Amino acid sequence: MASSLLATGPTALALPEPTPGRMAGTWQADPFGIAAIVLLGGLYGWGVLRARRRGHRWSAVRTGAFAVLGLGTIAVATMSSLAVYGRVLFWPAAVQNILLDLVAPLGLALGDPLALARLALPERAADRLGRVLRGRVLRVLTFPVISTLLVLASELSIYFTPYFETALRDGAVHSLLYLQLLLSGCLFVLPMLSREDLLPAWCTHPLRALFVFVDGLVDAIPGILVMTSGTRIAAGWYAARQPGRWPGPDRDQVLGGGLMLAIAELVGLPFLIAVFVEWVRAERVRTVELDRRLDAEAALVAPEPAPAQEAAVPGPVPVPEVTRPWWETDPGVVGERFRQGRGTR
Repeated sequence: MASSLLATGPTALALPEPTPGRMAGTWQADPFGIAAIVLLGGLYGWGVLRARRRGHRWSAVRTGAFAVLGLGTIAVATMSSLAVYGRVLFWPAAVQNILLDLVAPLGLALGDPLALARLALPERAADRLGRVLRGRVLRVLTFPVISTLLVLASELSIYFTPYFETALRDGAVHSLLYLQLLLSGCLFVLPMLSREDLLPAWCTHPLRALFVFVDGLVDAIPGILVMTSGTRIAAGWYAARQPGRWPGPDRDQVLGGGLMLAIAELVGLPFLIAVFVEWVRAERVRTVELDRRLDAEAALVAPEPAPAQEAAVPGPVPVPEVTRPWWETDPGVVGERFRQGRGTR
């Protein structure tokens, strides 16, 4: 069944109308989808096992997000009925692309594979990975403004050049398109949610939330342009393959653009929530570290117990010297922060 559904020409024209039941039950094997799931899933599973053997705990929630939302979205985008009907209708292909560009990277990033790799790899390999992640090229590509523009340029190059129609005709080019969408999406999402320092120090979590909000607005542009464009996308390909009873090419393109817009906006809310969750987690880590420093400094300035006297010595009782609390005299950052905190009470 899968081979006949993938065929072009008269066989493609014979595809039944995409009812909800057929959309749910129609699947096909795809080399890119299988390779991506096996490679990414295998590496992630190996990392979890290695990290646990080395005494590190790894969140089951992160593993589930990586497997279900990340790898699961790749499977749906490349091997479900979207891939089958995307060869005869534009709107399933548009949904395919937006899933690979926005939803799958979000799922992969929620799994935090970079932090997992640092825990699982040997020390020398982990250091090399850290140097690569802090390299100038990757820093430039993952800078929020640049990565947002790269995602936008990637989508516009697909729909408003011959690239998309060429991908429909050539399986190798179609796999390259899949890879481009997945990588360009990860360039923006991974740095925002990873615990690795991929962004400049000034890019705090409030700024990350702002960048995510702006990115959501930019992600709406391709869908709007597809909906309102007077030029039909891959016109020659789809005109020869759409049965008359199906939506016409113009309506098909408007539907595809509308779905792109809707999915892009829907993804923005969980993305923002994920950034806020990471913000709360980072603040908890800072609080724990600050408490440890305060405890350590308090132990250093604690008065030593006076030696026990064997017998009372007659004479005047010495008046003890009045000392100030350590946080009032400490010149360091911790003392300053402690004084400010007590002053606001």
